[in-house]
Parts: sequence; structure tokens; C-alpha cells
Amino acid sequence: MNIGIGHARHHHGELLQGAFRDRRGAARHGLVTLPMPGAGTRAVFVPDTSTAAITVEPAGRTKAERAARLTAEMIGRGPSGGRVELTGSVPIGLGMGSSTSDVVATIRAVADAAGLTPSARVVARLAVAAETACDPTMFDDRPLLFAHRDGDVLEELGPALPALRVLGCLTGEGRPVDTLAVVRGYDDADVAEFEHLRDLLRHAVRRGDADLLGAVATASARRHRPGPELDLLIGIAGDAGAVGVQVAHSGNVAGLLFDPARAAGLDRAAAALDAHGLPVTSVFGTADPSDDPSGGRQWTTTSARPSAAPTSYASTRA
Repeated sequence: MNIGIGHARHHHGELLQGAFRDRRGAARHGLVTLPMPGAGTRAVFVPDTSTAAITVEPAGRTKAERAARLTAEMIGRGPSGGRVELTGSVPIGLGMGSSTSDVVATIRAVADAAGLTPSARVVARLAVAAETACDPTMFDDRPLLFAHRDGDVLEELGPALPALRVLGCLTGEGRPVDTLAVVRGYDDADVAEFEHLRDLLRHAVRRGDADLLGAVATASARRHRPGPELDLLIGIAGDAGAVGVQVAHSGNVAGLLFDPARAAGLDRAAAALDAHGLPVTSVFGTADPSDDPSGGRQWTTTSARPSAAPTSYASTRA
């Protein structure tokens, strides 16, 4: 076996999450994430024929370790031991899919060492086995309604999200969240509500309607993350002419969504967020190149403290 390399992207929280009917009419937990171009994890797997143990650096990434073991067992040939080295571009615990990115990159690196390229569906099943629930970051950027507890695609909503500019920020003082500890139950009335939002999101994607997408994302955020901070975000978004707000439903990252043709208020929104102690973290677009979000503007801060002044946003408008 050779040294294997794998990559996986992060996301910026959810546009919609809830329980949805599958083809058989059963209600299943599902979500639609907002891809974040350029942010991701790189995994390097160095096989070691002298041991059956697999270690992961940095230490403590137990989900990635399980993923490496499961992948080695699936391959079923060659040495199963080795070392996984992970490097990533965003912090953990903010609802940006960092654990899934670690897991997916690890799966791809271990498979690559054996000369294999597993399909996205195979990677999804391995990821669920490794971490109980996962995000759809093993697929491309097409908007998917994804059953994150099963690794199944419930629906391909369309070829691409409407063009958006996203002004990212941190809520909750930037505290990490244990996403597996966030457990939700839904009844039939909830499912009916989510099915309505699903239908609206499908139309938004297929028509390229940023306003309708923003309305769906805001409704989902209200459903899962009600409270003063969300009310503040929605107020700032409305004052700045944004089409809506999206949040990580089990994390503290959030974004104000702008139609690129109507993003003149983005700088004003950044200043308002900063003034209210909600650190601005990134500006990116759904149409940005996958390897270079917003002209090179990566995740800019993990601090729970507001930045001194939002001086760098004048050049980020579409």
C-alpha cells in the first residue's frame, strides 16, 4: 500500500432541517446544508505494516479513527495499521460539518492507499457507521435533501443553489456544540410543515429564486434556533436588504443571505453584527470557485470576541 490522500469540504450550517417523507411515505430526519467553498479537511494515511493499530493526529479525533478502521475492514486486504494526519481550515463544534469532513477525508485517504475510490454513497454509509449521523459533504455541491442518520439521499432538489452572497458570523459567543447531544423529535404536524418548506425550497432551487430560498432558511432557523440572537440576526438582515438568515441547527455559526444583485447592504450588516458582538467570520458565495471562496477570503476568526472593526468588507460585494 502507498501513502493515501483524501479531501473533504465543510459547510456553513443548514438551509433546512426536519423530518420528511421518503418514497415509501415514512418520515425520516433530513437536512439541506449550505456548501462553503474552499473550506475543508485534508487527510494523509501512512500505512504501517508493523502494527494493526490506527492512530489519528490530532489526538482525540475518535470518529476519524473509527472511519479509518471501518474502511480498512471494508477493503479487507493489505496492512490495516497506520497513521492518519488531519489538517483543516475551520474549528470544530460550530455546526460546520468538521467531524464529517474529518471522517470523509479519512475514508478517502485509507481507500486511496489501497488504490480505491469509493462512491459517495459508500462513503456516506461508512460515515454514518463511524459517527452515527453525518452531513452530505461526500457528494458534490448539488443541493440535496439528505437523511443524515442513514446516509441516504432523499431528493436531489436541482442542479445548483440560487446565487447568494453569505455574510457569516458566530452566535452563542462562539461556544462549540456537541452535535450528537442535540436530539429532536417531530410529530405529524411537524412533518407537514417541513414538507411544505421542502416544496418551497425545491421551487426556489429550480427557479433560481434567492428570495424564496431565504424565506425557507429563515423559517427553518426560527423552527430550530428561536431566541433573541436569531431575532437580532433577522432584524439586521431586514435592515440590510438580505433575503434571509441561515443557521447551523446544531451549532453556533450563522449567515445572512444576500442576492448578489442586491448586496449593497452587506457592509452595513457586517458593521451591525460587529456592533452587537457577533463576530463576522467570512464572506463567500454559492457561485464562488470550490477551491477559493470569495477571492481567497477564508474563515477569518474563531474568537468569541467581536473584531475591532469590519474594515475588509468593501471589496467583498458581488
